[in-house]
Amino acid sequence: MGKKRKKPTPRIEDGRKIVARNRRARHFHHIEDTVEAGLALVGTEVKSLRQGAVTLKDGYAAHRTEELFLFGVHITPYTHGTHENHDPERPRKLLLHRRQIRRLIGYVAERGYTLLPLEIYFNERGKAKVLLGLARGKKHFDRREDVKKREAEREIERALRRRR
Repeated sequence: MGKKRKKPTPRIEDGRKIVARNRRARHFHHIEDTVEAGLALVGTEVKSLRQGAVTLKDGYAAHRTEELFLFGVHITPYTHGTHENHDPERPRKLLLHRRQIRRLIGYVAERGYTLLPLEIYFNERGKAKVLLGLARGKKHFDRREDVKKREAEREIERALRRRR
């Protein structure tokens, strides 16, 4: 038999157990604002999230009739689930106040922003939450500038460490 896979340990920051992060979103987009939203999930989805079986890579949020939904987020079916297991790619309703939803829809419709999931985590009370980012796409030269800045900061850190 093959090796048994080690269960990933959740990262805990500020009392939140972070299940997944979308690092590509920060690389390819300028994040202008963030909003915390609840997720309407079924039981097996919550169990899969606790196992860390989620991919945010292609995820985005969009509106349908005054409600926001999360599309393209893949939550792997629960391993010990029955025939009642959930659909991994189904749209999931985001739980926000009506005022917040209208504000976000306005940004997306008029100003050309996109709503991207940045993190999925469990808060202190054990509720599944998603951190949405109001994002605008970066141009290729912007990404190149970010890489140059990161490399310059690393060089400065190395020089300071050598001086000590």
